Amino acid sequence: MKYIDELKGDDLKGKYVLLRLDLNVPVSNGQVVNAYRIDRAIPTIDYLREHGAKVIIIAHTESDANMTLVPVAQYLSGFFKIDFCQTYFNPIAIDKISKLEDRGVLLFENLRINPEEKENNIEFAKKLAQMADIYVDDAFGAMHRKHASIIGVPEFLPHYGGLLLKQEIENLSKVFSPKKPFLFIVGGVKFSTKLPLIKKYLDKADYVFIVGALANGIFKEKGFTLGTSLSIDGDFGIKELMNKDNFLYPIDVTVQKSDGSFEFRNPDEIGNDEYIGDLGPKTMEKLKELIGISKTVVWNGPLGDFEKGFKDKTEQLAEVIMKATEEGKIESIVGGGDTLASININEFEHGFTFVSTGGGAMLDYLVNETLPGIEALNK
Repeated sequence: MKYIDELKGDDLKGKYVLLRLDLNVPVSNGQVVNAYRIDRAIPTIDYLREHGAKVIIIAHTESDANMTLVPVAQYLSGFFKIDFCQTYFNPIAIDKISKLEDRGVLLFENLRINPEEKENNIEFAKKLAQMADIYVDDAFGAMHRKHASIIGVPEFLPHYGGLLLKQEIENLSKVFSPKKPFLFIVGGVKFSTKLPLIKKYLDKADYVFIVGALANGIFKEKGFTLGTSLSIDGDFGIKELMNKDNFLYPIDVTVQKSDGSFEFRNPDEIGNDEYIGDLGPKTMEKLKELIGISKTVVWNGPLGDFEKGFKDKTEQLAEVIMKATEEGKIESIVGGGDTLASININEFEHGFTFVSTGGGAMLDYLVNETLPGIEALNK
């Protein structure tokens, strides 16, 4: 794959660059509330502008009831002058493109207002490509999708990876041959989406520690009462996984009772009116112990139900990993949308070796060691 840092002044000056970004960020009351993904894309935009390109940004969002990128445009306007276009392929859009100057930036409205995007409609991809001379994909968080802007457009334009994509691939690839001992912490809710990851890394990692609501599936398999906790339906072969010596899970949990009070419980002691919200202190100590003897730690998924306020164990874990990283004891890779949402990533990001912007894309890349968007850029 070629990356844009291989392109210099004459390669970019005056050229229209179609830049696919992942700008799917949380929005509340018309304001971006977590700009982490946007901020990570800024270096690529800056590089293109510094070399005189005319930058046309396309992206999607699912974070707002109106599904609009207007709040993102307002946020980006704090970095550079930016124009916004609500429509595609009509006289208004054509006029905005034609008036775009060198170093100028034009952001189009949410790609997914066009049903052809998710359908990977080849004619739609061709129309997107006709807007530019060069295509750059820096949307790692969307590269597991077989959408028109991801896998269709590269067929029609010279194509390159962005600076963020380069970082993602270089750092996540380290997980394929990690320094040992290797600890993989896997959390979240959906066992079906995490199962391929768990199975693969049980053969690669020294320890795979299951946390969050995923652990409820283990408790259920063991016949424990879950009370009012999230339950996992389906047979995912958990019993087979549990026979592995390096397959680990919580030895105690934090529960919320019906009266709103909190207590620590062993997993086989959950009452009918109790909700498992987080790990317990004994499990946290076990995780700290494992981090202390590891050389590589990969973490995907929160430890507790952060949307219900169970954040403290997740933040404790972040602090432990960050300290070990800063002391040079481990290499740490953290990612997943819920993971980043459950901690103040702006406070913690520089304490980890690498923080991935990908959720599902990170999982798919770690399992398959490639993504549809990467394959499209490699052609």
